[in-house]
Amino acid sequence: MPRRSNYRLPRVPEMTVRRLSVYTRCLQQLEEDGVKTISSQELAERFNLNSAQVRKDLAYFGEFGVRGIGYYVSGLKAELQRILGLDREWPVALVGFGNLGSALVRYKGFARQGFRIVAVFDDDPAKVNREVEGVPIFPSRDLAREVRARGVQIGIIAVPAEAAQAVADGLVAAGIRAILNFAPARLRVPKEVRLKDVDLTIELETLSFYLAKSPR
Repeated sequence: MPRRSNYRLPRVPEMTVRRLSVYTRCLQQLEEDGVKTISSQELAERFNLNSAQVRKDLAYFGEFGVRGIGYYVSGLKAELQRILGLDREWPVALVGFGNLGSALVRYKGFARQGFRIVAVFDDDPAKVNREVEGVPIFPSRDLAREVRARGVQIGIIAVPAEAAQAVADGLVAAGIRAILNFAPARLRVPKEVRLKDVDLTIELETLSFYLAKSPR
């Protein structure tokens, strides 16, 4: 078993947490390929990672390597899943059932990683009181009741920008502790609520910047 050190989550850089997700996916692939042990250097070479960065990131959480062997793939993957909170299922509420919301409900990758959309909310009477992919769609006025009843702690916002802040306020009031925001809007939430913005337009603009600067 790895020797774990006591750590405080706020001291762990966010980029380290993001890289843990990458390492977990790499270890999943190794496990599927039948690899039992691997060194940080071999891991880096196989997946185009930085071996020193791998060791530094893992050191925040304890000592996982074994001298002369490296890392046990299955054991390290299980530890990283525990650290990331992926050793349990997280019920998720989605607000907004437009084109993006519909795609998110149908995306199977969330469930494979332990994130299950258990309720969808929308203001359009034509979209509510039915199920999609086994997930019920409720009118927005039922948000607080259903979130509390289902023990939801994570909310996804997929509404137009002008409606996003009101939705965020409603999620926070319902007890949501983490929000993934797809709306192109800067939201204000209490400091105890974790907010992540995903602006697809900004990501495309970043790509266009590099294309515009590169020689044709």
